[in-house]
Amino acid sequence: MQDVTAFGARFSLMHPTEPGRVLHLTLPMPRQLRSYDWSEDQYQVWTLVRHVHLVTPTPTIQSTPTPTTLPQFEIGVAFIGARPPGQYERDPSRRYQVATLAESGMWTVREIAPPPNPKGPRADDTRLTLMTEVVIELFNETGQIVASENTVSENISRRGAAVYTQMRVERGRFVRLSSSRDKVSRLAAVRACRPGPDGVYRMHLEFLDGTWPLDGIV
Repeated sequence: MQDVTAFGARFSLMHPTEPGRVLHLTLPMPRQLRSYDWSEDQYQVWTLVRHVHLVTPTPTIQSTPTPTTLPQFEIGVAFIGARPPGQYERDPSRRYQVATLAESGMWTVREIAPPPNPKGPRADDTRLTLMTEVVIELFNETGQIVASENTVSENISRRGAAVYTQMRVERGRFVRLSSSRDKVSRLAAVRACRPGPDGVYRMHLEFLDGTWPLDGIV
């Protein structure tokens, strides 16, 4: 645990997650910062992920991970209460955003509606038809890279990209997308992986820990 307040905390995980996901924490919270369970040794609280950042290099698929080369993901969370959101148990993959701060000192949340077209651009996110050489690295549940592919993008924007792929990756998995030309590497969530009109698969990605540099292009 790197720091903690009455409203949230910042810490590192060994596996990726994304903003909007719900996590359950158990921690030795100072009692003066708690909203309940003052007599318990451990404070158990549901939290909402607000920020994610990949802070250490990760091993390549060919290397053997060690405690010093395993990835770390810096997470910032908001405390949302002693119970998860109502729909969480039926679908833990649902994503939420902070709504208001309640009198209890906990944040209330509302569900983020999925986009009607997972592969389409957002209204504020112009996609450029741009073929850029990139590397896709697929994380497993423990944060290790289990697959890697050299490919090119079909289109790209500051917030996401569509990338040609031979992988068959389910929605919700996490990858790292890197470009040696642009000197950039971004943690991304897979929003869709499906064939295009030509039968070639595209992986549709949303960047999680920063934007893609397009200065001088747009």
